[in-house]
Amino acid sequence: MSETGMTETASRGSSPPVATMLPTVLLGAAMSLLILLTVSGNVLVCLAVFTTRRLRCFTNCFIVSLAVTDLLLGVLVLPFSAMLRLTDEWPLGATFCNIYISLDVMLCTASILTLLVISMDRYLAVTMPLRYTALVLPGRVVVAMASVWTVSLAVSFLPIHMGWNTSNGTVQNRGPGDPERRCRFELNGAYALTDSLVTFFLPLAVMCWTYYRILRIARAQARRIIVSRPACPVAGYDGRSNTPSIASTATAAVASVTAVALREHKATVTLAAVIGAFVVCWLPYFLLFTVMGVREQEEPGPEYQVVLWLGYANSALNPILYAALNRDFRSAYAQLLGCQWPRYREIWSRRPSPLEAGNQLTEVTLLCGHNAATCRAGLAEERHMLQEVNNRSTDIQLTINGSAATDVNGNER
Repeated sequence: MSETGMTETASRGSSPPVATMLPTVLLGAAMSLLILLTVSGNVLVCLAVFTTRRLRCFTNCFIVSLAVTDLLLGVLVLPFSAMLRLTDEWPLGATFCNIYISLDVMLCTASILTLLVISMDRYLAVTMPLRYTALVLPGRVVVAMASVWTVSLAVSFLPIHMGWNTSNGTVQNRGPGDPERRCRFELNGAYALTDSLVTFFLPLAVMCWTYYRILRIARAQARRIIVSRPACPVAGYDGRSNTPSIASTATAAVASVTAVALREHKATVTLAAVIGAFVVCWLPYFLLFTVMGVREQEEPGPEYQVVLWLGYANSALNPILYAALNRDFRSAYAQLLGCQWPRYREIWSRRPSPLEAGNQLTEVTLLCGHNAATCRAGLAEERHMLQEVNNRSTDIQLTINGSAATDVNGNER
């Protein structure tokens, strides 16, 4: 064979490996990006709470707990999941394989149950704002988080290391017939149905109900404020005397009604994004998980990895959905990242005007899962803002207090 022919043969022989490796390289890059976003986003949430005085509320421990859980998932689970997906081999032994699978189940369960606790905390903050600080006490917060981790441990390490999840009752990946360098998550019908019901379908039902009630109350409040504010408009001043200006009064009333309408629209979009992202990310996985368990399918198909990583993506979205949509967190992010944009400097430095005070407090309560009155710094600032409101306009104060004091049916207290 001539030298030219040998070169052509070698080039033809080297082409298939390059073509085969390209999808693997792209898949690895996508997984690495998701891991980076998960770790960096949740680290940013933790730093924002620990370095920003306004965010140091004990009820914000729900957000911090969610961030820590997703961070641990990004550090302890996702790199090994990526290695297993890319190489289709497990070189670390059966014992560590079961520990890895247990961590995966535990952290995903803890993340989902923490989302459930956040939804219940928001429900209490919106439906019972006057009793919220008496209901959500530090001890009860600790009990709620301890319950989350207890349930997470009960559905992960205990059944997997006792063999309750397998069809023959033996510990997975430890039997004599189990293949080497493989890491399999075995399922039986009882375990799959119990785990899916406790860790996803019941929390999903509760979250849908709580957010639906929150949305109804937000809309009812917005309608009442829009109807009532033109009747008691905010008086403006013409700058030349202390007499109210009719034009400025009308402008203030229209601006106030517009702000309420925009706030209600933002609440609707935010709650839809929260529940929509949760359903899109986790529903396909748990449906497939349940079907595999009922069928006792030993070898998952390629679709299992797709829906699994779709569920992992929820941990990268949580810092955006539960933190970055709040202006206090956005300002803290800007400070941590060293952003010098004028918009962020203005948000960070200026004190809210009396017209914005009610809207901001409602945004904290409705969209962020904590009440500003439970923070020491937030309580002082709230009192200062309400004092300004009282000095400048009694009507504004009555409107703010009337919009905040509602019961579960949306009626004023």
